[in-house]
Amino acid sequence: MQSRNKKWMIILFSLPTMILFMMLYLVPMLIVFITSFFEWKSGGVFHPVGLKNYFLGFTADPRMLQSIFNTVIWTILQGIFHVFIGTVLALILAKRFRGWKIFRTIFMIPNVISSAALAVIFLNVFNAKYGLVNSFLSSILGKPITKNWFFDPNSAFLTVTSMWLLYSGMIVIIVLAGLFSIPEDIYEAAKIDGASDFVMDISIRLPLIRPVLGTAVIIAATSMLREFELIFLTTNGGPGDLTLNLPLYLYKTSLKESNYGYANMMGVVLIITGVLCVFFINKIFKMNETDM
Repeated sequence: MQSRNKKWMIILFSLPTMILFMMLYLVPMLIVFITSFFEWKSGGVFHPVGLKNYFLGFTADPRMLQSIFNTVIWTILQGIFHVFIGTVLALILAKRFRGWKIFRTIFMIPNVISSAALAVIFLNVFNAKYGLVNSFLSSILGKPITKNWFFDPNSAFLTVTSMWLLYSGMIVIIVLAGLFSIPEDIYEAAKIDGASDFVMDISIRLPLIRPVLGTAVIIAATSMLREFELIFLTTNGGPGDLTLNLPLYLYKTSLKESNYGYANMMGVVLIITGVLCVFFINKIFKMNETDM
């Protein structure tokens, strides 16, 4: 009897959260999924078209294909190199050398600055006339450099990528928390056996924080599935569509072109991509297991 009452109490206290989740997430996602099979445009156009939006997006829309390609590439880069950089920095900071807390704070600065402010900073850094990058190159090469980094087709993609790939403060904090959770007894036993810091990093620290690394990869990779502000405020997907990603193309299709059915199809693609991304990362890192 007491166990049954406990279950009802759990359900009762969980009910407000479940209702909010259904109203704010589940119902809107169902609407997005259903309307992705409709032609829905401003002016009263609303009728079912089956899989037409999906066929059009994946076979006859080069902008859609380009945005998917860019999103996938950025997701892979973010999930691999971004996490790698953050993990290496975390392993260094875990040695707790003098002033390590100051460096940890410095690494977090780009993560606490708003995207709008960060975009303005990079627009000035890569400015063709007075930007820091062109000024630095001009002083080294001895001739004026006026390269427009964001809108040169040869450099636009890498320039946009540089805005977030190297700034892994959040990953550093997550991995550091995992490293500090490892019992000191394990390190002491390894030192007695003659293990160096590098050997402990490879054989002890990294294997023991595997679930933490998996969480970091999920956070980094899925962040690219919703990246919008930095691209919108710097290149707006240009030059051409070289830096167009799926969230930005969704925005342009829905709010600028008022093609809501087609935009909702992109929303479904983003949701499915995110779910698959989380699923495969969970499998790769065996998130439900622990070596501790």
